[in-house]
Amino acid sequence: MTACNQPDKKHDIEQQDTSVNKEVTKATPDTTSMTLPLLDALFYEKDFGTSLKSQLGLSAEQIVKLRNAAHNSVAGLTEDGAIDASSARTATQQYREKIKEILGDEKAQQLLQFVSDRYSKGVEGLAPTKPNFIPTDTRIVVNAPAFRMDIFRDGKLVKTFKVGIGYPEFPLPTGMRRADTIIFNPTWTPPDEPWVKGNFAPGRKVGAGNELNPLGLIKIPIGMPSLIHGGKKLEKIGNFASHGCVGLTNRQVVDFVPLLAQLGGSSLSADSIKLLLKNRSKTRSVMLPTRVPIDLRYETIVAENGGLNIYRDVYERGTNTLDNAKTVLAAYSINYDQLTEPEKTGLNEALEEMNRDAKGKPIATESLAPAKNGVPASKLARSKNGKITSSVKGQKVAQVAIAALQGKGYPAPVALSDGSAGKTK
Repeated sequence: MTACNQPDKKHDIEQQDTSVNKEVTKATPDTTSMTLPLLDALFYEKDFGTSLKSQLGLSAEQIVKLRNAAHNSVAGLTEDGAIDASSARTATQQYREKIKEILGDEKAQQLLQFVSDRYSKGVEGLAPTKPNFIPTDTRIVVNAPAFRMDIFRDGKLVKTFKVGIGYPEFPLPTGMRRADTIIFNPTWTPPDEPWVKGNFAPGRKVGAGNELNPLGLIKIPIGMPSLIHGGKKLEKIGNFASHGCVGLTNRQVVDFVPLLAQLGGSSLSADSIKLLLKNRSKTRSVMLPTRVPIDLRYETIVAENGGLNIYRDVYERGTNTLDNAKTVLAAYSINYDQLTEPEKTGLNEALEEMNRDAKGKPIATESLAPAKNGVPASKLARSKNGKITSSVKGQKVAQVAIAALQGKGYPAPVALSDGSAGKTK
């Protein structure tokens, strides 16, 4: 839920210390998704304007017109980064028409190709291939039922965050996403949804720096309708916290952003982040040179050194079954039938105990009602009325010791940030 709302006059980042300007860098659009707001973000790159002159032969006047047209378009952004009342196809068409108006057909096509060739990188082919898949590359893994976000760099887990996740009525999605933009001091425009109430009104923008703004200091879009963002109270970390987003405290998100920037090829420093956050009324965007894959998972059975962690099936998807447990064990070349009787008993008891919804009611895995867009049937009516399940009642995880898993499994948390006073564990 984002609004990349930037100043109306000159690019304010360009007026800051040059160390910040160097770090507001490349984006990764392609020719099928270019829009004027995205072109605006590219102008924050140190040499983007000079490259247009040297490689495409654009005149200084043409570059100024491009910059102004792109920058003026930002005022029309909605909370999700789209153009008001426009589809992605419409926004792209508007971009093409404006560029042709400024550059002509031939140069407009050259610009499209230039941007695509220089910046396009996707996340295709990176989806997990087996249960508890351990990355060998650079990515961020979020496992919703574990309320856990892991930062992997070149296959090594370097940092773990405890996070808040979407309510069961508004669950965090699954699948491969990517992050290429960090937005400081975000605004928030409440959508026209039943859950918008109280101090908010649909369409009435909540400004950057407003203490009522639920997005906090920083937001990172990871594909509609989801974000990674700050602003969460400590009690929401490790609990339900959002309408389909990954939630962090403001202190956590400030710690997270330098790591994300490094993964994305930017040298954004802690000092630069402080400078970007200094004026809370100014919204600013940093584009990453390389898209960072975001791996969103829903795994309630996770092998970890010496045992299985069985997490509550908080989204009521019927995942805590013995068959699923056998599949996870098989991924580590372990046959369930070869477990000891105490291990089998412990596993079955843990599965039964964690086969419960957020309110503690058993889930009938054999007769699950069909879900819609990941929302369990039991929650559909509540979601339409804007109601939420606010917290998980009872134990969230059961651990089962299994000798054959010693030294195997998904890595344990590293430098865990649980949101408390910014400390790690």
